[in-house]
Amino acid sequence: MGQGLSCASASHDHDFFAAVQGGDLGAVESSLTANPYILSRTTIYDRLSALHIAAANGRVEVLSAILDRSVDPDVVNRSKQTPLMLAAMHGKLACVQKLLEAEANILMFDSLNRRTCLHHAAYFGRSDCLRVILSSAQTAPISDSWGFARFVNVRDGNGATPLHLAARQRQADCVHILLDNGALVSSIAGGYGYLGSTPLHLAARNGSLDCIRELLAWGADRLQRDSSGRIPYLVALKRGHQACAALLNPSAAEPLVWPAPLKFISELDPDAKALLEAALMEANREREKKLLKATSCSLPSPTHSDTDADENTTEGSDIELCDICFDQVCTIEVQECGHKMCAHCMLALCCHNNKQNPMNLCISSPTCPFCRSSIIRLVVAKTKAKDKEDKDAISKLSRSKRHRNLSEGSSSYKGLSSAIESSAKTSCAAGCLPDSNVNVDKPLDI
Repeated sequence: MGQGLSCASASHDHDFFAAVQGGDLGAVESSLTANPYILSRTTIYDRLSALHIAAANGRVEVLSAILDRSVDPDVVNRSKQTPLMLAAMHGKLACVQKLLEAEANILMFDSLNRRTCLHHAAYFGRSDCLRVILSSAQTAPISDSWGFARFVNVRDGNGATPLHLAARQRQADCVHILLDNGALVSSIAGGYGYLGSTPLHLAARNGSLDCIRELLAWGADRLQRDSSGRIPYLVALKRGHQACAALLNPSAAEPLVWPAPLKFISELDPDAKALLEAALMEANREREKKLLKATSCSLPSPTHSDTDADENTTEGSDIELCDICFDQVCTIEVQECGHKMCAHCMLALCCHNNKQNPMNLCISSPTCPFCRSSIIRLVVAKTKAKDKEDKDAISKLSRSKRHRNLSEGSSSYKGLSSAIESSAKTSCAAGCLPDSNVNVDKPLDI
């Protein structure tokens, strides 16, 4: 256990901690039966309790046995770190869940950088643990005392939010999760390291294309300056990240931004949300390809390699195409009117005129382009495919046409432009971090 077991105060303590680390439940229970007070012992140097060791090593059965003996789940080590923090650092999801069930406090701060378990999960890229902690925060007493939005944007001792840490460490999945839960996309880091940096500055500094994509898709400001007067574009150029600089260039076309302020967008079911998010990222990816043509950079190959021959597999099948672009399969249904369109056209409709500051909730709410009725809810459209072959054909059709209709100049967006313009007329208002040369944090070697 590195700093831990080698510094145990006595041989029987060492044996007990070794059993906890190895997950030997029988030996642990035997030790507890012989000496119940051994649970109050800690390692000499790091002051790690048995609960810390079990949590950091993912020994959930041992962890449960210790918690069943009414041990405080918020016991701290020398650095004021709780077992929940260590479990989040090391990505031990089952232990995180067990500790949260035992009502471990998610708003405790360590003494190293004054970080919470949310900071640690974001920094080390533990996306599963991050989701569980955020889910717990929505129902825990903290929602009443602090408020969920404040917890998501909690700052550490250096003024960094979990989103700053995730962006700096190139943790794109964590960036997406935090933004989806209300993290402020353009929040400014405080008094340490890169003064005045936003998450976009930090992603640009470390050359994370995936993080930059996520941040831009959620409305990050490409023109916001840090305390040195630099915009993210200049930061990427200085670091030699040419592809990142191409996307951040203020003179380049703006990306589509997720229309989070729209009420029906915030109430999307998971399936409809996944369709629209995929359409957003694909549309912006087409924009990236155009921007990167002028550079020597290239994007990674797409995950799918369908050939054009797949297009002909849908001929004669009973598939409903979008009446706006006549290119994509209808996947989104507007309620209450029941009209259908593809995810790309629906996304274009929602993103139109969504150019204001993302913090401003007063944007124009789009209406159905077919009947001009208000959009109450979006759901996944039921297809007319009657068998497995037709269902497979729908998937192939959608993939084979991506390269033609995802950019802003594609038929999806062109065909919708006139409908959006007329719809807009009738719609009403809707409602500092450590320097890169300094060693970064590492989870305790336990």
